[in-house]
Amino acid sequence: MKILGIDDNSDINELISVALSSSGHEFSSVQTGKEGIEKIRKNSYDIVLLDMAMPDFSGIDVIDSLKREGLMAKQKIVLFTASSITDEELADLLKKGVTSYIKKPIEIDNLLEKVDAISKM
Repeated sequence: MKILGIDDNSDINELISVALSSSGHEFSSVQTGKEGIEKIRKNSYDIVLLDMAMPDFSGIDVIDSLKREGLMAKQKIVLFTASSITDEELADLLKKGVTSYIKKPIEIDNLLEKVDAISKM
């Protein structure tokens, strides 16, 4: 699968890159939401792994931009969040088109299971 990571933490991007690449996936990453939107505009991805909390342009900003541009429906987005997310917030994000979420710190086995499940959707 072709997967894009949008996370301002380069260590997380590197960890995910190693895990996904060793599992046969093609992974690329960017460190800002605006770079992520540009990548999504120009390329097709099977999954987008999106950090919720990034400086200047958050994961929510990315989702809102993709929705405005009509690109949200084409994406399978998995949010990464270090904060607790309420059921109401999750329901709102799912209505906007988010596929799923993973709490940080990221457990690689959980990430790989999530990617596998999404690949079967």
